[in-house]
Amino acid sequence: MTTTAGPTTTPTVRRAADAPSLITEADLPPARHFIDGTFLDGSTDRVIDVVDPSTESVIARIPEAAPEDVDRAVAAAVAAKGEWARRVPKDRSEVLHAIADRVAEHTDLLVRLESANTGKPLAVSRDDVAMTVDTFRFMAGAVRATTSLAAGDYAENHLSVILREPLGVIGVITPWNYPLLMAAWKIAPVLAAGNTLVLKPSEQTPLTTLKFAELVADLLPPGVLNVVNGHGAVAGARLAEHPDVDMIALTGSVSSGRAVARAAADTLKRVHLELGGKAPVVVFPDADLTAAASALRTAGFWNSGQECGAACRVLVHESVAEKFVEQLVGEVGSLVVGVPVSGEDVEVGPMVSKAHFDRVTGYLERAKEEGVRVATGGGALDGPGYFVAPTVLVDVPEGAEAAREEIFGPVITVETFADEEEAVRRANDVPLGLSASVWTENARRSHDIAARLDFGTVWVNSHLVLAGEVPWGGFKGSGYGRDLSIYALDDYSRTKHVMHNHER
Repeated sequence: MTTTAGPTTTPTVRRAADAPSLITEADLPPARHFIDGTFLDGSTDRVIDVVDPSTESVIARIPEAAPEDVDRAVAAAVAAKGEWARRVPKDRSEVLHAIADRVAEHTDLLVRLESANTGKPLAVSRDDVAMTVDTFRFMAGAVRATTSLAAGDYAENHLSVILREPLGVIGVITPWNYPLLMAAWKIAPVLAAGNTLVLKPSEQTPLTTLKFAELVADLLPPGVLNVVNGHGAVAGARLAEHPDVDMIALTGSVSSGRAVARAAADTLKRVHLELGGKAPVVVFPDADLTAAASALRTAGFWNSGQECGAACRVLVHESVAEKFVEQLVGEVGSLVVGVPVSGEDVEVGPMVSKAHFDRVTGYLERAKEEGVRVATGGGALDGPGYFVAPTVLVDVPEGAEAAREEIFGPVITVETFADEEEAVRRANDVPLGLSASVWTENARRSHDIAARLDFGTVWVNSHLVLAGEVPWGGFKGSGYGRDLSIYALDDYSRTKHVMHNHER
């Protein structure tokens, strides 16, 4: 595709030199592990720096867990699991509602803490906290209305009863892109189903998870929720291999998912993986191009593109490609880039870390070397902070690295197709299968194409719209298991069949 989109534009990073800091020392959680209802020191003196990616300054130091710290947390979860599992759904539901209330009461604190730790625009952090509250409220209701096969005689003179039981102790590993929200997506159904857990947040973004534990400590029995800080290679690996952990649940990268699954294999524990995505956006000639371009302003750049469902790979019909790119570039070129404190209208913040900043800019440099053209953005922005310009790449050939691998930054690639068969083939020709979208005004086409796309969620004429009532999870390299909805409760439960011989 060759387009006539305008020249590449480079935004400036909005800063606020005179603005007060987002957080104070008093806002920070205890820099310790949370085990058996108490904040405890680690077994070693090693610490991990927590960096504000907007300023590159260290805002906290947390202890780095050794395997012994994980073992202590698992022991606490094991000790607590019997009593928690025996609680009736109504009791667990009331606890989850109380947690939702507590989080809602501290919305402002959690928003500021999340943005300080991750660089998220305040609007993104506010949305994260709101959905955290909603996730706990949904699971509080869902656990009181679970359904299963009706009890009955399925063999003559034998009554079958299906029981839904907790699994026991769940090990949870959460990512850096949505620290609080991804913790909630795991904690809420895990607790609702009657399990206890040990959670390891990303070592880069632990602050809201630790603050959450501090806020709800008095609402849960000791040992039901435990948080251990540390690196995946040590703390995460120990959780995944631990013989007393009944299931390991991870949201993270594909490589992390592989490592966890391997570690879990020896004990044959259940594994729940929500991994990466490379979401195609298939735009047909009859689509509302203005609406599609406007939607991608949010769906492609929400959370600065550090989003596994991001609308990052456009496949647009060749007959409308030039017009669509022109509209998309206009939308992307007007995005507001800045530090969180510089205004409520900031839409794009920094990459979460120097390492991730280098990864994203590396993809951009290699794309240029391969002949991919930058329509807008295309590289790093002046520091401090790990900022990358919102970018649209065009003239992207089939099979290009930028169109196949998850960049996980503020980057959209644009390819073209000639007919439906090509569109479906190329949309599916990626190793990941988390989400996709179809843009067309033809109802028959929308049903047909959505059914043929190999992705766990397919939107039609929208993208990145989520609700607690519907499941989230992928196919292929994006993992297995479902977050949100009653399907998450199924994931964290087991079914037992009890058969009674009542012949007389």
